[in-house]
Amino acid sequence: MAGQTQNTPFAIDARMLGREGTGVATYAAALLDALERAGRTPIRITDPSCGQPMRRAPPPARWARWTDALLDRPRRLRRTQGGLATRDIFRLAQVHFDRHGTMLRLRAPGEPGIVHWTYPLPIRIDGWINIYTVHDAIPIFHPQLSQIDPVRHRRLLEALAASAEHILTVSEAARADIVAALDCDPAIISACSPGLDITPATAAPLPAGIAAGEFLLFVGSVEPRKNLLRLAEAHRRSGSPYPLVIAGPDGWRSDEIAPRLAAEAAVIRLPYVDRPLLMTLMEHARALVFPTITEGFGLPIIEAMQLGTPVLTSRGGATEEVAGGAALLADPLSVDELAAQIGRLSDEATVVALRSGGLGRGAAFTAAAFARRLDAVHARLLAKPHAHG
Repeated sequence: MAGQTQNTPFAIDARMLGREGTGVATYAAALLDALERAGRTPIRITDPSCGQPMRRAPPPARWARWTDALLDRPRRLRRTQGGLATRDIFRLAQVHFDRHGTMLRLRAPGEPGIVHWTYPLPIRIDGWINIYTVHDAIPIFHPQLSQIDPVRHRRLLEALAASAEHILTVSEAARADIVAALDCDPAIISACSPGLDITPATAAPLPAGIAAGEFLLFVGSVEPRKNLLRLAEAHRRSGSPYPLVIAGPDGWRSDEIAPRLAAEAAVIRLPYVDRPLLMTLMEHARALVFPTITEGFGLPIIEAMQLGTPVLTSRGGATEEVAGGAALLADPLSVDELAAQIGRLSDEATVVALRSGGLGRGAAFTAAAFARRLDAVHARLLAKPHAHG
């Protein structure tokens, strides 16, 4: 990268770093890795109270925090070992936005640089180039599939678009949705697909009763958006000899879905899966079946492809874009079409072709490729003046 960017400080919000189990957490880790691969050591912006329930504080402390959030004034970040911090930064930002409808402003010591916010947070550092990742517009276009308030979310994204120096998203499909939702200048949003390097797993054995190459795998939480009831019905109709393993925790409205999955004789639920076991399952599955209703990206598609595991996913939107012609596709709302495509996964020639095509497609989403895409965005932003203070 050019000298200008090499001398520029970079920062990243650390709210999701070190967590497992969500696509946003995986994205945050991939973003940090991409910045480090470019020769930078990003400053981590932390909140010492992050993850601590508000109820742990006595009532006077809770009241003080709430009233503090009502004050429309900048907060100062202080230097810590390896980063910048201020207490309650993420909680305060949300309350401040609800009260004022504007971003919580921060002031940081030292030279200004580029800060990445890995999620739509109503917060900005004065004088810095603030880049926000908006992963999708699902709460706006599919409110029945999300527990996020669509009205508030639209207001938040509009505030980000008005304040941000730039917005990143994870696919061209997501970019089109966000532009349509906000009716904003498309130039302020870039599709910068994440990348990661998945290597064959060796640390975790397969659970008892699950044989290598003899099961179909779904990865994700149990919630309406993941389309699991249609998937289970399609699996049953297909007559597939391979059981369907669903690896992921209970999510929003899982109480409506999990009991019906439990009644399916050929469905195996694994609610508690750590990262090593997840990669073992992914590597040894006959195929990943991922026919979700909508996604911003669909990380499991790339994880499976990089491991040489065939993929069946949804036609249209981000999933088809990410699959890039290297997966079986089906209308996620058509049980019959899903069943037919699941049936094709019993054919050895089909599986071999999908494995080969997936390995090639997965190579487009490596950590190095993500770093190059980020480099290009940073260079463009540093080459132009910014009006935000």
